[in-house]
Amino acid sequence: MTSYYGRPILKAPVWKHDIPAYLFTGGLAAGSALLAAGADLTGRPVTRRAARAAAVAALGASTYFLINDLGRPERFHHMLRVAKPTSPMSVGTWLLSAFGGAAGLAATAELRPRSRFVRGAGRAAGLGAAALAPGLATYTAVLVADTAVPSWHEPYRELPFAFAGSALASGAAVGLIAAPVREGGPARAMAVAGAALEVAVTHRIETGHGLLSEPFRTGRAGRLLRAARALNLAGAAGALLGRRSRVLSALSGAALLAGSLATRFGIFEAGVESTKDPRYVVEPQRDPTT
Repeated sequence: MTSYYGRPILKAPVWKHDIPAYLFTGGLAAGSALLAAGADLTGRPVTRRAARAAAVAALGASTYFLINDLGRPERFHHMLRVAKPTSPMSVGTWLLSAFGGAAGLAATAELRPRSRFVRGAGRAAGLGAAALAPGLATYTAVLVADTAVPSWHEPYRELPFAFAGSALASGAAVGLIAAPVREGGPARAMAVAGAALEVAVTHRIETGHGLLSEPFRTGRAGRLLRAARALNLAGAAGALLGRRSRVLSALSGAALLAGSLATRFGIFEAGVESTKDPRYVVEPQRDPTT
């Protein structure tokens, strides 16, 4: 199929690779906050400290990638002048800001862990960050689906679950890499659950939407998503088998981080590719079943 003068019907997103990096680091921050809260409530101090530090570091990276894509730092500030519930970007900006305050306070509490007051304030802040984490992990899926990009818009029901699974897997990876094996039970369970959800939902995205699933299986996006699937399955298997091996646990965590990163970049590349071929815009509209 061709279009007038052979030009694309839709303009490709102007977003650069800062955006998939932003999607990944935001999910990592959310997953780390969930792990930190669980570790705090179950008496796993090494995991708690590592996960709180990872949440703040990932949030800082996520904020950098977002502001860098916006072009000028003041644009982030300008988005906080209003709150618009119907705008995924507006909701996300407020989520990012509120999560940052809570996660930052929880991480700061690690500087004086022996103080009962500081420890209590850190726990409250950590639980607050964990409460905001599901929104932080999934609002970016709504953000990309709420566009005219065919292969992002069509799987709008599945994308939040894919991003949630990716966030869980990457957050669990922090515990597998940084914590001793005696504290690794929750991280292993979280890794398996996150990887399973991510693999299952991305498979549905790759196969369940007819022509608009094609960009997820072909080209660079297809290669990235196949790599992500292999890395996630290897990471989940390593998490199960590495209960007594510090090295195997760390390797499985690294695989899960790489798998989560590949998933975000694969989904991003598939959406961009779907804007370049007129078939992905026109043929679904002609299909009487859609």
